Amino acid sequence: MKHTDIEKILKTDEFVGKEVTVCGWVRTARDSKNVAFLALNDGTSLNHLQIVIDKNSDISVSSEAMKLGASLKVTGKVVKNTNNSTNEINAEEIEVLGVCPPDYPLQKKFQKLETLREMPHIRVRTNTFNAVFRVRSVLAAAIHRFFQERGYVYINTPLITGSDCEGAGEMFQVTTIGYSKDYENEEDYYADDFFGKKTGLSVSGQLEGEVAAMGLGKIYTFGPSFRAENSNTQRHVAEFWHVEPEIAFCELPDLIEIAEDMMKYIIRDYMEKCPDELAFFEQRFEKGLKDKLLSVVNNDFAVVDYTEAIDILKKADVKFEYPVEWGCDLQSEHERYITEQVYKKPVFLINYPKGIKSFYMKQNADGKTVAATDLLVPGVGEIIGGSEREADYDKLIAAMEEKGMSKEGYEFYLDLRKFGSVPHSGFGLGFERMIMYCTGMANIRDVILYPRTVGNIK
Repeated sequence: MKHTDIEKILKTDEFVGKEVTVCGWVRTARDSKNVAFLALNDGTSLNHLQIVIDKNSDISVSSEAMKLGASLKVTGKVVKNTNNSTNEINAEEIEVLGVCPPDYPLQKKFQKLETLREMPHIRVRTNTFNAVFRVRSVLAAAIHRFFQERGYVYINTPLITGSDCEGAGEMFQVTTIGYSKDYENEEDYYADDFFGKKTGLSVSGQLEGEVAAMGLGKIYTFGPSFRAENSNTQRHVAEFWHVEPEIAFCELPDLIEIAEDMMKYIIRDYMEKCPDELAFFEQRFEKGLKDKLLSVVNNDFAVVDYTEAIDILKKADVKFEYPVEWGCDLQSEHERYITEQVYKKPVFLINYPKGIKSFYMKQNADGKTVAATDLLVPGVGEIIGGSEREADYDKLIAAMEEKGMSKEGYEFYLDLRKFGSVPHSGFGLGFERMIMYCTGMANIRDVILYPRTVGNIK
């Protein structure tokens, strides 16, 4: 049906004095003897449009139009509100498109986020999730624009794979057979399955991304990844979105520069395009959010060697829950101490022990560390993980053997090291964690439309 977006009416004066038609859902309703007010929202704006109903006019309004959650079509003249100079509509005709009964779940003005997670199909109608998903859209567009402007090729890597990128085995199995007693062993089971071998949902598009980079030079992927981790932390979901560039002829210092440029680009774009949402998140979820983001945009990130970070943590006058020793995998409390207490800005941690990192990372000359980096940010911890990739065939084979990995399923990956291998690097950005950082939302379940976690498939 023909109508005007509420965002356009609120943000420009071109409609003032003109008759328009708008559609939306009732967010609030106030009634009095001579006049009634409705706050209408159609999803195009965080802010609501006020509908003024003059009861002394000829307008006929159904009682259903005054109920929260009802959807309406309103025709009327756009005027200036004399109190705050915002645009509103003097209603001339109101049609109820969809009634909403008293058991509508959003009757309360404020509801706990935990409660809203139980109704993901309804929570998008709240101010919080209106803002979250608008920001998510803007950040996604900025990411694509960043890479497209720099000549990267957008690649769609497969979601069903026969190889485990991380070598950790935390994959969801893909099968058409399911539970069966008809097979004596795994070999017979998988031979009879759809693909004729064991397959799973991809934990990362990196390996296939490297394939593309070896012919196209600079590529990026942006899509879902799946991790079958039995984790219920505020930073983990089983299905999340991944931004993964892979760049040929790129070493670790080059990669760090690209990652920092990308972070600043997309944060700057968000701050420019979403001032209302940013103000909302600062008021409701994280005081000082704007200053934090400005600090990221206006300052150089720190680059700190893992060994130096361990020394800092061991000397810290803090009792950590998890002890710190060289060779340990840093926990969130360690990462946040480094970023929030020591450097007070994002930090690239580099040169991790090879024993705690993936097989594909380039081995440094010391024989103990790899050319890896994690970008740690205040409030979230790790947000980017990347490395220079091992380009030497023999060293890659040795790393796989050291971790007890089979070459089966990785033949294509090893071929890249045989046929014109080059220095190359890449990283992965957890998109939901980026949204958390930009909005101040503390739980990853609140920045994705349908969060998938252990025991939850709503």
